[in-house]
Order: sequence, then structure tokens, then C-alpha cells
Amino acid sequence: QNMAELLGLGDECREGASGAPALAGSCLADNRLNLDVYPDGCRWFLQLFKERRGEVVQVEFLRLSSNDRLLGATLGILPHLKHLKSLVLKGGHARDEFGSCQHGSLTSLPPGFGNLRCLTHLDLSFNSLSTLPSCILHLPSLRVLLVSHNSLVALPEDFGSLSKLTFFSAMKNQLKDLPQSIGELAVLQDLDLSENALEFLPEEVGNLHNCTELDLSGNRLSSIPDSLANLKSLRRLHLHSNLLVTVPASLASLPNLSRLDLQNNCLRAIPPEIQTSPFVRLRGNPLGETEPSLHADESSARELRRLFLASGEDSFTVTSEGCKVVLACGIHFYFPPGSASDPLRIYFRTIAPDPQWVKLRHHDVLLSRVLELQPHGVKFQQEVQIWMPCASPQTLHQREVVVRTFSGQSWSDLRTRVEQKRKSKKHVAHCSVLHFSWFLVVSRLVQNECKVPTEGTLLFSSVDPNIKVTFPPGVTEETRSVKLQVLPVSVEEIEEITADAGCRASPLLCLSQDSLVDFLRPVRIQLPLPPGVTGLNLDRSRLHLLHGNLEGQTWDDITGQVVLEFTHLYAVFEVTHFSWYWLWYTTKTYIGGIAKKVYERLRMYQVNFIALQRKKDPEQVLLQCVPKHKVDPVLKKLQDRYRGPEPSDMVEMFEGEQFFAAFERGISIDMDRPDCVDGRLSFIFYSHLKNMKEIYVTSPVDRKGQAVKGQVSFYRGAVPESIPEDANRRRKGPDSLWLATLPIKLPRLKPRWGENPSPLNGFCFPPLNLGNAETGYLTQANLLSIARRVGADWQNIGLNLGLSYQQIERIGYNNREDLDKQILDMLFSWAQQNSEDPDCVNKLITAMKESGRQDIADEVETIVELGRQKYRDSIRRVGLEQESSTEDSATAM
Repeated sequence: QNMAELLGLGDECREGASGAPALAGSCLADNRLNLDVYPDGCRWFLQLFKERRGEVVQVEFLRLSSNDRLLGATLGILPHLKHLKSLVLKGGHARDEFGSCQHGSLTSLPPGFGNLRCLTHLDLSFNSLSTLPSCILHLPSLRVLLVSHNSLVALPEDFGSLSKLTFFSAMKNQLKDLPQSIGELAVLQDLDLSENALEFLPEEVGNLHNCTELDLSGNRLSSIPDSLANLKSLRRLHLHSNLLVTVPASLASLPNLSRLDLQNNCLRAIPPEIQTSPFVRLRGNPLGETEPSLHADESSARELRRLFLASGEDSFTVTSEGCKVVLACGIHFYFPPGSASDPLRIYFRTIAPDPQWVKLRHHDVLLSRVLELQPHGVKFQQEVQIWMPCASPQTLHQREVVVRTFSGQSWSDLRTRVEQKRKSKKHVAHCSVLHFSWFLVVSRLVQNECKVPTEGTLLFSSVDPNIKVTFPPGVTEETRSVKLQVLPVSVEEIEEITADAGCRASPLLCLSQDSLVDFLRPVRIQLPLPPGVTGLNLDRSRLHLLHGNLEGQTWDDITGQVVLEFTHLYAVFEVTHFSWYWLWYTTKTYIGGIAKKVYERLRMYQVNFIALQRKKDPEQVLLQCVPKHKVDPVLKKLQDRYRGPEPSDMVEMFEGEQFFAAFERGISIDMDRPDCVDGRLSFIFYSHLKNMKEIYVTSPVDRKGQAVKGQVSFYRGAVPESIPEDANRRRKGPDSLWLATLPIKLPRLKPRWGENPSPLNGFCFPPLNLGNAETGYLTQANLLSIARRVGADWQNIGLNLGLSYQQIERIGYNNREDLDKQILDMLFSWAQQNSEDPDCVNKLITAMKESGRQDIADEVETIVELGRQKYRDSIRRVGLEQESSTEDSATAM
């Protein structure tokens, strides 16, 4: 595409001989240059200035992206644009690895910038400014200034010198205070300082007599000055989400005030004049909308409840007053007041994803376990907010994170915002819902969508703005929704997979719509030419347009079936139905097969298997499937507590693929484990979740005389349904399922207790049932199994269980020189003391975690969950579930 067309400068503009745009006077008749939608807009601007300087210096309206790598060179030219009236240097045009807008690189402006005497509008939002450039204060005509989404901590003391400023926005910065000179902005009408760190306001704010809207929400204000009552022109005052404990009664007398938002503060004493005003919003304060004469203890009762649930709890009650709930796994809920009209019991659980019903789409990456909330389908009066912890998506580029929910029939994506906790730096996905069901967090390809009316429209890709789809007028009789996703493919990936340095491919374009009817008129699609290919060196015989079905199973060469038009940078063609389109440049003949192979490989992950044994107890084995790039960090983290062989050779796996671990050659495991299938441990590979299990192994071989040299082998299981047929076919046969084998060595040991406890010199095990029927029992056999995993940590575990130092010393002395009996005596002594405690199982789990034995804690939780499930199944079979729930509710009341 020629440069004039690229810049949207009119059909009369043509490309010059040197490759720069030949800008005629008519091309800049409106004196505008909008280059911020192009990833290399600064390059075009520099070239334009070099070859058509006379026209460029007349520009009055200029937009550039501050995400551009050539921004620094461009800034030096800006002072030459003496006629410039409006300048936009915004970031946010690029996205980071988890789909959030990326701030621009702008940190300062050149000194000569203050010479732009005609500049009235300046937008520097979404940048990296820590201080406001001093040259801005020398812009005599500036009326509108936007510096939102930066890192400003203060404004200059002489900020009030911008005497003509009518609009100022500094939202989402780090401002802690304001200069007194802000009161000198006599003509300021709109002031937005929301989401900063302001703790107080200067009295001079009351001098902004022309201010009509003032937004101070999301700060740390505990009070506001009385001088705000002088703002007679004020119409809207936003003070929500602060720390206000009181407000001046004089605010109610402002003659033009139509909205005063005081929600989510700490107001305990609200003047009657304000409380009775119809334009005041008060929800979310300790006092709510009650009379201000309530006593402090009554007011405290009205505060939003906070519920912190322990690991063993699986339900809570929501009332009409609302509440905040924090689960032990880190999931947060916010139920606003009025969300539930009557008391409602909510049941929850987090479960491992099952590929049979968690259907990931192509190139989806799972970032969390599945959260189930019951009752299914319950509808709330107001949206309930959910924060779900998720794996860090830092290695995922050109993607976005969404919460996906299951309606009982299909999965759909919710509008999601990704946040990062300040202290832990962990990521959480935040969404709002009106119904409860199943939820999980995934990372997907960035999705752009729009409604296509009968008048037609234009759809760009936010990943690559050079990709666009044009819908002409009359393309459809009824409005339909279309979606666009782009999968960038690097030159290095193509060369590695095809072993052909001459192969090139454009980004893969995935188009879909909500209608089964073809478009009435051809839709025009523009794709960039593959890297290194331009209209000047294009060999059309090597260019192939491929059409793929919606599962990527087949790729057909449709080059001869469409009319391909070429410009300097793009290929353009027309279609009447949507599918996947891929532009290839190669000398290969069977290009469809090559594309199929490349697409299959792009969906795979290179992984290694590790099998490590705990140094203190070699019978505890840790198994994990680790993506190749994470192997070294994982091993470094585990090296102090574990030892073992080198990781396996690299293998390739799909997201959501099942695999098994089988212990062989004299090593066995507990066959009663719920994740044990035909004697093998079952795993599901998810690239961003921990595919790890720590288990206890035994050997039927007599180890008194010699060590046991066994092994663990990994085998493929069921592959996801969406895997290509060829990939599935290659995994058939006796040897194709084997993945890797790693050695396991059990050292020679003195005899340990067996399944029958009687040979232990009279040591007896009293019958025990810890817990209750509903939560599941821990039996004598369970405790024996746990004891075999404890090892030398028994004293620390005993102390965390609540045994005294004297008890620990006595157990050690009575069973000296016999570690096995020390462990058994400690565990069963504690069990007998706590057999009547209904919460004893949770205490055991907590003690194991506090002792650094997460492996045993996980094992106990698995046993308890299995018992709980069996109990629920039995209740459901005899039809007592509803009756039991009713009794529980009555008991809770």
C-alpha cells in the first residue's frame, strides 16, 4: 500500500520515487496527521519531515504513539511545528503479556517544546512521566492538558501559571499533595485527580470559581476543606472511595450541585442537610443511610461483614446487608448490600480441571483451577464481584486474560480485569457476575469484535493494526457480530519447524461470526505480506493464500480461487464467508501439509519430566512435568530438600493432554489413591499450572539386605478432542505412548512396620475414627499410612499439633533408637487426645503445612475430600440432601 493511502491522506497522494510519500498541498489541506494507529508511525513522520518539510511544519493536529521505538528522535522535531494546536503523544497502543495496555516510553520533553505558542491541547496519557516537564508551564495558549495514567508524584509549585487551562486530568498517578498555586487556575472548569494518593487538599482549591466538575475519588482524603463551599459553579463533586470521616455541611448549599458522591468512605457523622439531599450518594459507609444519631456500637453493626474461611470450610451465608468473603485458597468475593433479598447459603469448592468438560479453545492457556459455586443459576439483585488468583501470564505475548464461566451447556468469557497484588506481586482476575456456576481463568488470543450493521463497518486488529476487515454497505440484512483474532508467527519459529530458511508466513487471521448465513456482498480483507517480502521483490508464484477450517485440521491453497491484489506492504482479497486465513511465501509445493505441521507444532509445549527423592526420606518421591524454560528455576528451588537424576529428554505435549506415571522394577504405590488408574498415577498437563505430585513409594522386595533400583516411566494418555488427526494417529501403537523413564533408588533400610502392626514388639494401634461422617473419617489405616511419610520431622510436627515439649521428650526416650515407634507413638497419642474434636482433621492438615510437609497435607486433604464426596453421594441416593440442607440452615439460625 502506498504511503499516502497508509496515512489516510487521500487518493490524490502518490508515492514518490524514493519511497517516501509525495505529499501534495491538498494531502494536508486539513493540517492533520494521525499516525498513532500504526506501529511505526514515528518512522513515517521522520521520513515525511525529511522529504516534505515545508508541508509538515504547517501541521496543526498531530497524533503519535509513545509506544513507538523512534519516539526519541521524533521529539526533537516537534518544536519546529510552530503552528501545532493539538498534540497527542499517548501510550496504551500496545498490550503487555496479559492483555493490559502498555505505558509509553515518554519520560520528558525537549526544552524547545515550550516555544509551541499555538498549542492549546496536549495529551500525554499512558506514559512514564514521574515529573511534569517544566517546558509545559511555558505554553501560553494551553487550555486542555491530560497526563492520566502516568507516575507523577507531585505537580510543580508554579503550576498555576497555566492561566488559560480549562481542563486538567491527572487521574491514576501517585500524587500525594497539590501546590497552593492550583487556586490560580481561574478559568479551570474540569479537574480530575481521581485514583491518586492525596491525603489532604489546600484551602486554595476553593478559589476555582469556574469549576463545574471536580473528581477526587479513589484517594486517601480523611477530610476536605471548608473552602469547597466557595465553588458556586460546581455541578458534580466525586468524593467516593476515600477515607472521609466527616464532610462540611456547607456543601449542601452549593447552588448548582446536582451530584455529590460520598460512597465507600468512613463517614460516621453525616450532617442532616447532606443526608436528606436527593443528589447525595452515601452507600458503603458505616452509617449507611441511617440517622446520624445512632450510637457507635450500633453503627459498627451496620458495617459490611468480613468473612475469612478456613481450609476445611465449604460454605457461607449471604444476607441482604452484603459481605466480603475471603477463602483460604485466596479467592475473594464482594456481595454488595441488596445483592441477595433473603439469606442465602453459598457452597463452594475448587476442583482440578477435567479435559472432558473443560473445553479449551485453540491456543487457550489455563491459568487456574475450576471454582464451583452453588446453588447453580441463583440470580443476584446486584452484580457480585469475584477475584480469582491465577498463574502469572508473563510468558504469554499478544494475549489477554479472561474469566470463563460454564452455564451447564456451554462456556462463555466474562469481561475481566487483571490486577497484581502489591505485596505478593501475584496476579488475580477480577470479574462481576449475576449468576453462580463454574468459573476458571484462561489466557486467550486477543479478541477484537464488532457489530456489523447493514451500513457496513471497519474492523481492525489491536495486535496488528495492519490487519483490517472492511464490510461494505449492504453486506448483511440483519446486524451480526463478528470476531477477529490474530496469531503472530515469528520467522525463527517458521525456520525451526520447516527447516527452510526461505519460508515466511504472515500472522494467522482467525475470523468468526454469530450467523450461519454468508455475507451478501464480498468482505475485503487486508493482510500484511510475510516478513521480508514487499511489493518490489514479490515473486507471485511463491505466494500462497491458505484457507483453514475452524479446527485447523485442513489447510487448502485458495490462491487461484480469489483475486489477490498487492500493494507495497499488503495483500488484499475478498470473501463472502469467514474462516481462518494464512499468507505463505515459499518454494515448497505441498504448502497445505507444511502449514498443517507448523500449526500443530505452534500448539505444542516442549517439556521435561523430573523425579526427585526427599533427602531426609527417599521413599517420598516428587514427580513433575515442567515446561522446558522453567526446568532450571524449578530444580534450583528444590535442590536443598531433594536429590535425583537429571531431567528427562525433551518431549512435546498439548495443553490439557493426559499422561501417566508408572513405578516399575520393584517399586509400587498405594493403589487406593483417587488419582490412581490401573496402578498408574494420572496427570493432566497444563503449561501454567503445577503438574506436580509428591507420593510415598514402597517396595515388596526385602530391602534389609540390599537397595532397590527401580524406575518411573511416563506414558501418554487420552489426548484432547481438538488435537489434529495426524498427531493423534502418530500416538497409536505399543511404543508411541512412552515418553520418558527416570531411575528411582530406595536405599537399604532396617525393617519397618508392615501392613500388620502386630510384629512391632507389642506396639498396639487403638481403633480410631477422626472427624465425622460428613467431612470424612481418618481411620487407623490412614494414620498408619501418614506415619510412614513423616520421617525425621516428627518432633516439629508433634509440636505444631499441640503436644508439649515434655510429651515429645518422653516419646523420644521411651522409643529411643526406633524412629518408627517414635512417629507412631506421637501420632496416636495426639489422635487419642483429640478423637472427640470435630475439627481435629483440619488441625492435622494445618500442622503438616506449618511443618513444611505440604505433601502430607495434600494427602490428608485428598482422603477427606474422597470421604466427603462419598457421604454426599450416599445422601443423594437416599434423597436426604434437601432435608439435610434445611436442617443445617435451621441450625445456623
